[in-house]
Amino acid sequence: MKKPLTVATRGTRLAIAQTRIVTGLLKKIYPDIKIKIKKIATAGDRDKKTALWNLKSTGFFTSQVENALLAKDADFAVHSFKDLPTKQPEGLTITAVCDRQFPEDCLVAGPHLASIEQLTKSAKIGTSSLRRSAQVKNLRPDLKPTAIRGNVPTRIKFFEEGKFDAVILARAALERLALQNKISFSFNPEQFIPAPAQGALAVQTRTDDTGTIKLLSAIDDKNVRLTALTERQILATTQCGCHGPVGAFAKVLGDNIEIFAFISDLEGVNFIKRQIAGPAAKAQQLAEKLGSRLLDAGGREILENLKK
Repeated sequence: MKKPLTVATRGTRLAIAQTRIVTGLLKKIYPDIKIKIKKIATAGDRDKKTALWNLKSTGFFTSQVENALLAKDADFAVHSFKDLPTKQPEGLTITAVCDRQFPEDCLVAGPHLASIEQLTKSAKIGTSSLRRSAQVKNLRPDLKPTAIRGNVPTRIKFFEEGKFDAVILARAALERLALQNKISFSFNPEQFIPAPAQGALAVQTRTDDTGTIKLLSAIDDKNVRLTALTERQILATTQCGCHGPVGAFAKVLGDNIEIFAFISDLEGVNFIKRQIAGPAAKAQQLAEKLGSRLLDAGGREILENLKK
């Protein structure tokens, strides 16, 4: 390889770990490649107090990283795909989607706890997500989902200090930080539906940088791209934004794909869940149809009420 490439990423432990996964994949294909990591502080990293569900803007954890890429301060960027708005900024493209081993959520609540039913009555559950909060309330109306901010180790520390009875996190995050021993149990993603594209890594480049695109496209995982983009189509169809009480999960079964999705009110009472299956070659059309079904079943009114 000639000049070193620069990758832009957030500076958190998780973001760096995810970036090293991507650089490791690249080095397996290009053993002599040299890559420098450029850490970027995002609005989400600076604001550690605002509950994510109170955010009105998109790209809270991604915009500053994308700006560095557009300014040519970096050759590519690595993101948690679930953090990216569904619409790409002009001049940028997702060149590779990869490493989605764990799409599901998990609960950290101490040892010997194997299901949400075993939590004590009115337990205080730390979560930064309306999606998780709505599903918790739908399963156990007595539980108290409560806003929590901070990186993954900080949230676990809050639980261990007794500030919460449990916290819900993305399993992929704990696995990548070698904190899987903290997991009490993992949810079935077909039943407790994750965020669209949760667990997948998105590698972003400038659309006019054909050389870098050619290099990075080698690590694109077609099945991971398919499921992640299918789930994100639910977001695009419902137009609910990254932080709304909407979830989607897709899985490929041979030549077919099955998609699970839901929209809920904030209390988890008006909880609309649907699924659809069909040829994987028609995944986007299936996702659009499923998103429309959610809206027609009452999801449109739910999302309108959330805007008020």
